[in-house]
Amino acid sequence: MTGRMAVQVARMGWRSRASAVAVLWMLAAAAAVAAAQDPDQDDLQRAFPIVEPDHGHTKLRLAKEGLEAIKRIKTPIAALAVIGPYRSGKSFLLNQLLSLTCNKGFGVGHMRDTKTKGIWVWGTPIELDVDGSKVSVLYLDTEGFESIGKSNVYDDRIFALATVLSSILIYNLPETIREADISRLSFAVEIAEEFYGRVKGQDVAFEPAKLLWLIQRDFLQGKSVQQMVDEALQQVPNNNGDKYIDEVNRIRDSLAFMGDNSTAFSLPQPHLQRTKLCDMEDQELDPLYIERRDQLKQIVASMIKPKLVQGRTLNGKEFVSFLGQILEALNKGEIPSTGSLVEVFNKAILERCLKLYNERMERVGLPVSVDKLQLIHSLAEDEATKLFDKQHFGKHHTTQSILKLDEEMKKVFRNFGLANEYQSSKLCEARFSECEDKMEHLQSLKLPSMAKFNAGFLRCNQSFEMECVGPAKESYERRMSKMLARSRALFIKEYNNKLFNWLVTFSLVMIVIGRFVVKFFLLEVAAWVIFIFLETYTRLFWSSELLYYNPIWHMIVSSWETIVYNPVLDIDRWVIPIVVMLSFLAVYWRFLGGRKRIGRSLLPLYRGSYGSSSRPRTD
Repeated sequence: MTGRMAVQVARMGWRSRASAVAVLWMLAAAAAVAAAQDPDQDDLQRAFPIVEPDHGHTKLRLAKEGLEAIKRIKTPIAALAVIGPYRSGKSFLLNQLLSLTCNKGFGVGHMRDTKTKGIWVWGTPIELDVDGSKVSVLYLDTEGFESIGKSNVYDDRIFALATVLSSILIYNLPETIREADISRLSFAVEIAEEFYGRVKGQDVAFEPAKLLWLIQRDFLQGKSVQQMVDEALQQVPNNNGDKYIDEVNRIRDSLAFMGDNSTAFSLPQPHLQRTKLCDMEDQELDPLYIERRDQLKQIVASMIKPKLVQGRTLNGKEFVSFLGQILEALNKGEIPSTGSLVEVFNKAILERCLKLYNERMERVGLPVSVDKLQLIHSLAEDEATKLFDKQHFGKHHTTQSILKLDEEMKKVFRNFGLANEYQSSKLCEARFSECEDKMEHLQSLKLPSMAKFNAGFLRCNQSFEMECVGPAKESYERRMSKMLARSRALFIKEYNNKLFNWLVTFSLVMIVIGRFVVKFFLLEVAAWVIFIFLETYTRLFWSSELLYYNPIWHMIVSSWETIVYNPVLDIDRWVIPIVVMLSFLAVYWRFLGGRKRIGRSLLPLYRGSYGSSSRPRTD
C-alpha cells in the first residue's frame, strides 16, 4: 500500500507534493499504532514470564509481559506444563516438543539466568484440532525443585500452580522415582480428590491435569515404565509406625483415585554428552531417543483437552483471570493448601446460595410472628444448603465454606429479626395508639352508654389482636390490657355519675317543658316523679353511690341504654340534630296552634272553675 502511494506521489505535481507527504506521514503513524496494539508474530516467537517470585522468593506474583501475550488468544486454551527437579531437562524437553533449538526456544541449563525464575510460557501457542474444535496449546516451563536458595513452600506453590493451570502435567524425573517425588504429588492428589470425578452434567470447578510420568532412563531392567511406576507406588511396610511413611503410603493409596488420569512413559537419554545437546542436530542424537520423542509428541497430542473451568472453556483473557484466582488462593497463608483453592471456587457458589436465601426471606411481608419467621428461615436455610451440597466443590475441605455459608445466613437472619422487631413495634404502636384514642373518645361521650363503650372496647381489642403481629406483640398486649382495664374502670366510675346528672337535668327540663311549653300534665308529673326520686333517695341514703345498687336504678339504666345505643340508632351521634328537631317541634306546638288541636283531648293542669262556668278564663 505504501509503494502504491509513493508512485502516486511521484506522478503528482509539485503543488500537491506537500499534502501527499503529509498523508504518507499519517499512514506511517497509523501503521506504528497498529503495530503497537497488535505485535508482529515474530515478536511472540520467544518465551515470556507469566509468574515470578516475590522478593523473598516464597510467594508468587503475576508478570504482565507474558499475560499480555496470552490475552490475545481468542480460541479455547489447553496448557501443557513440565515440572521436575532442578536441571532435569525440562526446558530441553519443551524445546523438543516444540521442535525448537535452544537458541530460539526456552533457555537451557547454564544459559538461563535469574530472570527466568517462576513460570514461563511460549509466546506462540500451538494450534490443534481437538474433537472438531480449534484449541490453542500453551507450553509452560516451570522453575525446578530443590534448587539452592529456595524454600520448600515456594516449590509447593510452583507445583500446585502448574497442576491447576495445566491440562497435561508432565512429571519429568531423571533415572528413577524417589520417595520425595511421590510426596510432592500430595497436592496434585488432593486436588484430584476434591475437584475431579464429579457427576457428568454438573458444573465442575476445573478438571485437574492429566499426569504423565516421564522417566528419563536408558535401561528399565526388563520392566515397562508403567510397571516401574506401579512398583514405586506400592505400599511400604511401616512396622515402626513412622509418620512420614504413613503419609507417603496415604498418597500412594490416593493415587489410585486418579486411575486413567495418569500415564507413564520412558524416554532414553538423547546423547551421552548432555552439556552439548543444544549444539546438536537431530541427526546427531540417539535414534531411539528420536523415535521415543516422536511417540511422546503423539501421546501428548492425544491427551490434549481444552481447560475447563466450571464447565466452560477459557480464552486468553479468561485464562489470565483464572490464573489470578489460583495465585491469590495459593498465596493465602504461609503454606499453599487445597482448602484455600476450595474456598476460591466455592466463593461464587456461596454467593448464589446466599442470594437464594435472601430471595426466600424477602418474600416474607414483615412483620410476622417469631415462629413463622423461624419457620421461613429454616426452609430457606435448607434450600440454600441443598443447593450448596449439590454444587459445591471439594470433598474433604469444604468445612470452611460450609461454616461461612452458615455464618452468613445467620447474619442475614439476625438482620431480618431486627427488621421484624422494628416493623412489629411500629405496627403494634400504631394499633395501640388507635385504641388509646378510641378509649379516650368513649370517655367523652355526650350521652354516656355502657353498651357503646363495651362495643368499642371489644372492637378495639379484636382489631389489636388481629393486626398486631410479631415479636413486639407480647409486650404491647400487656400494655393494651393495662390501658383497657384502666379505661374501663374510669368509664364505669364516671358512667353512673354522668347518668345521674343527666337524669336530674333531664327531669328538670321535662318539668319546664311540660308546664310552660306544651302544658302536658302527664309529662310534668312523670318528670316530677323522676326528679323527686333522684333527689330524695340520695338525701335519705347519704350518697348517690348507694342508688346504683337499687333495682329501680337498674331499670332506669336498662331503659337509658336501650334508648341511647341500639343497632338502629346511635343517639349520641345524633343528639344535636335530635335536640334541634325537638326544640323546633316544641316551638311549633307552643306558638303555631298545635296545642289547641291536640290539647283538648287531654286533661290540662289549669282548666278548672271556681263556682261559675261562665267565669272568663285568665291565663
